[in-house]
Amino acid sequence: MDQHSQNPAAMTATERRAAFSLAGIYALRMLGLFMILPVFSLYAHELEGATPALIGLAIGIYGMTQAILQIPFGLLSDRIGRKPVIVFGLLVFAAGSAVAASAGDMRWVIFGRALQGAGAIAAAVMALTADLTREEHRVKAMAIIGMTIGASFAVAMILGPVLNGWIGVPGIFWLTSVLALSGIGVVLWVVPNPVISRVHRDAEVVPGQFGRVLRDGQLLRLDYGILTLHLILTASFVVLPLALRDLAGLAEAKHWEVYLPVLLLSLPAAIPFIIQAEKHRRMKEVFVGAIAVIALAEFGLYEVHATVLGIGAMLFVFYAGFNLLEAILPSLIAKMAPPDSKGTAMGLYSSSQFLGAFLGGSIGGWLHGRFGLDSVFLFCGAAAVLWLAVAAGMRTPSYLSSRLLRVDVADPEAARRLAQRITAVPGVAEAVVIAEDGVAYLKVDPQALDEEALGALAAST
Repeated sequence: MDQHSQNPAAMTATERRAAFSLAGIYALRMLGLFMILPVFSLYAHELEGATPALIGLAIGIYGMTQAILQIPFGLLSDRIGRKPVIVFGLLVFAAGSAVAASAGDMRWVIFGRALQGAGAIAAAVMALTADLTREEHRVKAMAIIGMTIGASFAVAMILGPVLNGWIGVPGIFWLTSVLALSGIGVVLWVVPNPVISRVHRDAEVVPGQFGRVLRDGQLLRLDYGILTLHLILTASFVVLPLALRDLAGLAEAKHWEVYLPVLLLSLPAAIPFIIQAEKHRRMKEVFVGAIAVIALAEFGLYEVHATVLGIGAMLFVFYAGFNLLEAILPSLIAKMAPPDSKGTAMGLYSSSQFLGAFLGGSIGGWLHGRFGLDSVFLFCGAAAVLWLAVAAGMRTPSYLSSRLLRVDVADPEAARRLAQRITAVPGVAEAVVIAEDGVAYLKVDPQALDEEALGALAAST
């Protein structure tokens, strides 16, 4: 019995295997990138040619190459296959990690970090996930990957300082290289092979939709938001480890004692607000409030970055807002993107995120060298206030969910007629049927949707 003949209400064993193995590959890569964040500034001063500006550039430059290459790699995977692109990307990432581990001066570390980012597999992983899951379970698979990324970030922030005490930053880079190579084994021997690869408009970038997405002011506000959030995160960690060690007097080996409780307490703190945003339909209010929390945390760090208690308290505030925004922003993209352009909107959003990391590292390092450590927190607070002004003008989102239906239509005219019939179903707000894809891309109100009528209509095609 194949995966499509199984119970449609549950993921098949193959789908679960695909979702968790691909999430593991993504996590291995992101773990390696994030473990460096809380420790690199402490180590980099030992390198020849180190300056604050170059240290910041080394921290953030992976974001530039990732932002530039992830969409082209995704499009390449449409042509030559998902797995070859993912394996190549992991090899490049492993090579970059090895270069950074072996480097004795800043130029080679910067080159190694840029090479790490050039192993840009995110879009290809998402495309392979879409190949291996049915339309009705794709959101679940993507959610598994998203939760794994969030968990890898939290683990990396704690593991980084611990491993730095055991094996040092070069050791972390070597470990990162080994993790990437182990990921290749997972790709080749654990991840299922797709029966067929096709373009999935809900999960992949479609070049012909760039103009449409880039002209959408609401989506651009969200792209600007994720760029700013990761700019603030990366810039802050250019100097936070130094503040903990040099001003607050906390030994490097004990930095995890700050990050661990902060992360453990901040994760559940965001949950009630996520419920308010989604279930009680207060998305914009919670979103704008979370940005204000980020601004408060950064201005707080500007004032109290010389004590462990002050840094810990403000980091808790920061991570509570950060975790909330990391959950809300993708949800807003899904709500506001046209039903057949969600993949393109998410691709540009993801590129904006990595560009923000590059800008944060570069600007944070330059400010640190030119004006001192506290200027970085002041800059981050100002960036959050500017984002707050941009977000305040955002349209209140419609509380619609994406839904995909497998349909069988012969030509564009038949697809147009079917879209009209689907739109007439109670609870369906938008429907786009693409004949060549054999898929109907919907926006639905879950509280008003007539599931029975929609199912009957889909079965009749």
